[in-house]
Amino acid sequence: MTLAAPPYLRRPRPAPPSTIRLFRAGVRAEWTKLRTVRSTMWSLLVTVVIVVGLGALFCAARVSRWDRLDPGELRNFDPAGFSLNGIFLAQLAIGVLGVLVMSSEYATGQIRATLGAIPQRGLVLTAKALVFGAVTLVAGLVACVGAFGIGQAIFTAKHAGVSLGDPGVTRAVFGGALYLGAVGLLGLGLAAVLRRTAGAIATLVGLLLVLPILVNFLPSPWNDDIAKYLPGEAGGSIFHVVQRSSTALSPWPGFAVLCAWAAAALVLGGILLDRKDA
Repeated sequence: MTLAAPPYLRRPRPAPPSTIRLFRAGVRAEWTKLRTVRSTMWSLLVTVVIVVGLGALFCAARVSRWDRLDPGELRNFDPAGFSLNGIFLAQLAIGVLGVLVMSSEYATGQIRATLGAIPQRGLVLTAKALVFGAVTLVAGLVACVGAFGIGQAIFTAKHAGVSLGDPGVTRAVFGGALYLGAVGLLGLGLAAVLRRTAGAIATLVGLLLVLPILVNFLPSPWNDDIAKYLPGEAGGSIFHVVQRSSTALSPWPGFAVLCAWAAAALVLGGILLDRKDA
């Protein structure tokens, strides 16, 4: 028979860590994982190079044939949006990186250690989304500001450049960064849902590139009515000053549609992460 220790010798049980402390720990852990993986920094660098490099290339090509352009085309020309055309390809780099941030933990089994340290699985996904979203937003802003600055310097040869003070230009430049961040979170959410790198990347490419092509084969007006709500088509309005088509959504509603796609993927991923074994 064991005797209970007297009350003055009993050690109080430590209180479980609060949700805020767990979330802070999760954010620190995700930041450490993100910045110490070499492929992350390379992917972000590739994103910046693509946006800036392709933007400069496209602008130089447009200036080289400026005198042969149709007057109507010149009238509707969007110098700010044109200099950000490299986003079309860079979105794949940032989206694939978002997939790898989540799916690589399943592939290596690290997700079990992560969930063991932070049992509240929703906090894990929230911390990943917060850290990755902030990093991609900063990288996207650097890329878009650089592409805009170089592009407008090229357009000054034809006196066609614009400045950040012109109507809609600042929104377009910052909107390019917001677009890249939202696409990255969409990739992260798809990886949380599918848990497989190949499947998540294929789904991301299908949503951004393949599905808009297939929708164009639908009879009018179905093609326009559906296309404007696809993530890439809707979100792309945010980094253009001149509306791309008469049926396209305006910038902020279009970006809201893209955010809804990303949020839906993240919410579904969070539900499956909470209900399924790692």
